[in-house]
Amino acid sequence: MSWIDFREISNNVGGFSLLFHDYVYDFEKVREFYNGDFRSAEDFQSIMGATKARLRDRNRLANVLRRQNQSYGCGDKTLENIDLLKDDATFAVVTGQQVGILGGPMYTLYKIISAIKLSNELTRRHPPCRFVPVFWLEGEDHDFAEVNAITVITRENLAQRIEYLIDGKFPDKNIGAVGNVTFDGSLASFFEKLDETLVNTEFKPHLLSLLQTHYVPGASFANAFVGLLNAFFHEFGLVFINSNDKEVKEMLVPVFQREVREFPKIGQEVIDRSAELEERYHAQVKPKAVNLFLFHKGGRYLIEPRKREGDFALKGTRHTLTKDELDSLVTTSPELLSPNVVLRPVCQDYLLPTVAYVGGPSEIAYFAQLRPVYSYYDVTMPIIYPRASVTLFEEKLENVLEKYNLQLVDFFRDDEDVGRKVIDQLSEVDVDSVFVSASNDIGNMLSQLNFALNQIDQTLLGPLESTRSKMEESLNLLKEKTLEAQRKKHEIAMRQVLKVTNHVCPNATLQERELNVAYFLNKYGLEFVQWLTGEILVDKFRHQVVRL
Repeated sequence: MSWIDFREISNNVGGFSLLFHDYVYDFEKVREFYNGDFRSAEDFQSIMGATKARLRDRNRLANVLRRQNQSYGCGDKTLENIDLLKDDATFAVVTGQQVGILGGPMYTLYKIISAIKLSNELTRRHPPCRFVPVFWLEGEDHDFAEVNAITVITRENLAQRIEYLIDGKFPDKNIGAVGNVTFDGSLASFFEKLDETLVNTEFKPHLLSLLQTHYVPGASFANAFVGLLNAFFHEFGLVFINSNDKEVKEMLVPVFQREVREFPKIGQEVIDRSAELEERYHAQVKPKAVNLFLFHKGGRYLIEPRKREGDFALKGTRHTLTKDELDSLVTTSPELLSPNVVLRPVCQDYLLPTVAYVGGPSEIAYFAQLRPVYSYYDVTMPIIYPRASVTLFEEKLENVLEKYNLQLVDFFRDDEDVGRKVIDQLSEVDVDSVFVSASNDIGNMLSQLNFALNQIDQTLLGPLESTRSKMEESLNLLKEKTLEAQRKKHEIAMRQVLKVTNHVCPNATLQERELNVAYFLNKYGLEFVQWLTGEILVDKFRHQVVRL
């Protein structure tokens, strides 16, 4: 096990922005944008007090959670945790993610592990209070491309994307809440491709059987997702909440009403806060005039105010509503409404006694814009706790690093630089030095010519500059051809470097953001997630390298 500072990882590779760096390493610089420091026991205590003071119908919430989780086949520990939530001395540690096929990227698991471990630590640290891990299913989004594919490593050590397509094709229309989309017979071709791609191991038949127990024709994305994660975390008491539920939406009516009746106040609050943020950092999300979608004729469409006073339209359709019609819809059919990224966190923490939300770099960034929204709704903004960030590094890759004197962090900066570093070690000729020297010699020669021509005929200086430009262009082209020839000469070494790159930074991004757990389960067995839960530490706030 080893650790890498987030600041050593390229933002393009890891998504770790300057805002994230300051959040993790210099919180005082960003304190004004958040409601507490994730390292401060006093800040946790303060938020616990504010959350406890807020009135909410805990019994109704617990009944909804019990109904939902029993339908998902949860374990006894989950039901015990749901009962604990009835007590105002119990708090939620929440995380969430889109309902990606087979669990989505690895960071979904790291979020859950972080929430479980943080819950246990807070329970130990703050007796007699209890803390329960809760997973918010983000199944209302309508972006099918966010959930329909996984990436695994092939037998040839390549990063392979495998897609599930509805009836064998990508939908050409807005399909509504992806969590409700049900699998059809095309699932068979998805698993055939997965079977072909994964190397044959003793664990493979059991893995495919497990996956196909939950991912079957007729199952929804949300139900299959929860079923699989329950199989991994059955003993840890993880509680799932599906917001796309009629009774949940009924509990959110006050939030929806205020958004509809008082728009665009929330959007303006976020715009003002974003302007402050952008003086030093970046704004992650853009608010809307109305931060709600409406489910309509099978799709999910953003509600937009029309130019005519008091009317609304659904973006991308011809459907319109008056303000009275929309207001009536909120109370009579709240299940048709769906919050966007600005309103969703407030809905989550309006319902749940949330003391901490476990999020990744992008979520930490957009929460910086949302403090005024929490204040507007009189909801306590939770501590935003950075999820564990992990690269799983297999033993077979160690030899490549040792052979070419590389560090793993080299791959997190620029893979082109890694290849160049290896070539420089192996090559008898330093191409960069040779061409720098040649360029300098040519420059000196042309400078002498410039002096002479200036004395003879100044009209010759134009052609001289043209010659200089052509020579530089030709020299750069020759350098590229030389480097390519050098790369071909060391093709075996380049293939080994590419193998490491595909494992730790597939598709030029961190492994945790791309690879699916199926690859690791196939190699290391179905108990891999439980083992990994024991290995991951969630209180170091650096990128963790777990060696396999």
